[in-house]
Amino acid sequence: MGGASSEREVSLRSGQAMEAALRRRGYRVSGVDVSRSVAMDLDREGIEIAVIALHGQGGEDGTIQGLLEVMRIPYTGSGVAASAIGMNKVLTKRLLDHQGLPTPRYAVLRGSVDIHLDLPAGQAGLPLGFELPVVVKPVSEGSTIGVSIVREERDFEKALERAFPYGPTVLVEDYIDGQEVTVGILEEKPLPVIEIVPKEEFYNYEAKYTPGKTEYILPARLPQTIYQEVQRLAIKVHQAIGCEGYSRVDLRVDRKSRPFVLEINTLPGMTESSLLPKAAKDAGIEYDELVERILATALKKRGDRG
Repeated sequence: MGGASSEREVSLRSGQAMEAALRRRGYRVSGVDVSRSVAMDLDREGIEIAVIALHGQGGEDGTIQGLLEVMRIPYTGSGVAASAIGMNKVLTKRLLDHQGLPTPRYAVLRGSVDIHLDLPAGQAGLPLGFELPVVVKPVSEGSTIGVSIVREERDFEKALERAFPYGPTVLVEDYIDGQEVTVGILEEKPLPVIEIVPKEEFYNYEAKYTPGKTEYILPARLPQTIYQEVQRLAIKVHQAIGCEGYSRVDLRVDRKSRPFVLEINTLPGMTESSLLPKAAKDAGIEYDELVERILATALKKRGDRG
């Protein structure tokens, strides 16, 4: 848990909650705040199985998974390739397109705020064919860090300035007006769908982690056929990316009841009030059981390796 990403504080909260749950279940647990000495720390602690509660770069992007593979330590969650693809919104989008799964139309801007002006663009500096509103986001960040919804032409460049510090590429997407929903996946099965209703303009970092800033409706207010379609899509995304054990897929359902996949979280938040635990609880799975079932995915990996 922890690490040095922009999601460090959330990761610590997830890790501490998971650690406490495993202790209550009778496991011997060592909490490791990831630093440059993580390999030595794992070796010194004699870690047999790694429960990953890292969010963001260094945790969800396949790097810690690669280290654990080299050290031959089984770990929870998805493998190296799925983690790397899931963390990169452009690679995820291309895979969704290839699989014929619905996702908002997008364009990729590369370079810097200055360079983007040299790209083919419409009147407002938008990629050709795009109209406002659009969503501007970094390619490899979570928790909506660096994300903006642009409704006025004058705000587009400010949105790029906000997103580019997090990497050399930025994603521009059509904004899907409608309901925001999320589907947790556990052991290859969908959990109940949660509808997310932020009190701010959109579900940003503050709305996610400030009590009272967002209303969560469970089950989501969707027609039964659309509810089932959203769950079906979430499973298809989980499988297309190659995820293992658990994940969470975020979608928007437009005014015509058409669902669009936004992204997948290969290591979703695991505080006791996070979305995946909320959905699991609605399915009759209490937090401690959920964490132990996630741990079981790593136990299976160890068994598969003999």
